[in-house]
Amino acid sequence: MEQEKQLKELVNVPPEELIWELLRTYEFSKSVITRVRNSQLKKGENQVIIKQKLFFERIEGASPVHRAAELNAWKETHRHKPRFIIVTDGKSLAAIDTKRDETLDTPLELLWQHADFFMPWTGREPYQIHHENPADVKAAEKMAKIYDEIVAVNPLLAQEDAHALNVFLTRLLFCYFAEDTGIFPDENLFTRTLADHSKADGSDLKQWFETLFEVLDARENSAFPFHFQKFPYVNGHLFTEKKQVPLFSARCRSLILECGELDWKNINPDIFGSMFQAVASAEVRSELGQHYTSVPNIMKVIEPLFLNDLRAEFEEAKNSEKNLRALLARIRQIRLFDPACGSGNFLIIAYKQLRFLEIDILERLAQLTGQLQMELTAIPLTNFYGIEIDDFACEIATLSLWLAEHQMNGKFRDRLGRSLPTLPLKPSGNIRCANALRVKWEEVCPKNGIACINQTPPILL
Repeated sequence: MEQEKQLKELVNVPPEELIWELLRTYEFSKSVITRVRNSQLKKGENQVIIKQKLFFERIEGASPVHRAAELNAWKETHRHKPRFIIVTDGKSLAAIDTKRDETLDTPLELLWQHADFFMPWTGREPYQIHHENPADVKAAEKMAKIYDEIVAVNPLLAQEDAHALNVFLTRLLFCYFAEDTGIFPDENLFTRTLADHSKADGSDLKQWFETLFEVLDARENSAFPFHFQKFPYVNGHLFTEKKQVPLFSARCRSLILECGELDWKNINPDIFGSMFQAVASAEVRSELGQHYTSVPNIMKVIEPLFLNDLRAEFEEAKNSEKNLRALLARIRQIRLFDPACGSGNFLIIAYKQLRFLEIDILERLAQLTGQLQMELTAIPLTNFYGIEIDDFACEIATLSLWLAEHQMNGKFRDRLGRSLPTLPLKPSGNIRCANALRVKWEEVCPKNGIACINQTPPILL
């Protein structure tokens, strides 16, 4: 890519020339650069402003990322509606895409790795996932940045023990959800504790995470440092396996904190499919044929497969307590199997739809009998089976099912006034890391109940 080649040369450019070379890299015309440069020289300032394009500032002795945040907060900065706010000290560069609310913080010698960030200057917008919640898309993008930075700091770990890296990312995702959805007792507990009790350069984060994971797997945590004692016992084997935690840089710590600022209660576990795609390299995706299936497309499968029939039965049974209870018993026996489950999107959406139907049935029973139904959900995650060849996808599928259960317990409580507690975690779905073309499917999902298999065409066992 031509931009990448030119950006690599910026490290050899004097600081006062950097902005002009950056503009040339992204096809600003010579006349525009000359006009703006002459105007800037008359002002004698370290700022360059191009209406609807740029607000640039060159600084000394301060943090570019902090200065960029300050400029973004000032109304005067936005008077000319700049697409990008850019600050550099000649060694590093920070930038904010004001349209997409995306940030960039990188050493100048690595700017070439982020060549796509400024592509809107050329009229080409970064690719967006369509038909998804914008918050979900942003979370996927930010997790990909964290992954890239961890791999850059830990190249040997990524090559020799990818499972350890996958386990860490899965645990990190859980912590983000847990602090924003009521799993942890205090809002922002994870992000706030990390910010307040770790060094800015990231040098102690490895030990910090190792201690946190021990705490989350301990029934008794009074022996740990006081700031860790608010974290609850999680169980579910999510934090039990002792795997190597990566090393971290200052940038990685900054990215982790930035990701924690997202409102994760508005992010759906089903988006982990696109997170998985964003994190996995293009080469790996090509080899494995991995593809994220959107929620609308999953609904096109599960509706004719079983959901439409179940909903039709519910409508027919609405006035019969006996028939409603029979339907309730039936949906609680349904097992779903996806032999190439990826990050679990099919299983997650199917699980949610069955839980919604269960809630509707219990609400209708309460109306018919005049009594509040004191039953709790009886649709276990262990009714959901999958095979996936990629280790990271398996970890994400297992985690996503846990988080989907937590979300649906909240829906259950909102509608019926009570729900099962999320912690300690109960067993998740039966996800096997294996090659679906070589393992016997009946070993993963035995034929001893009502089972739906997700394949084309769908098969009922």
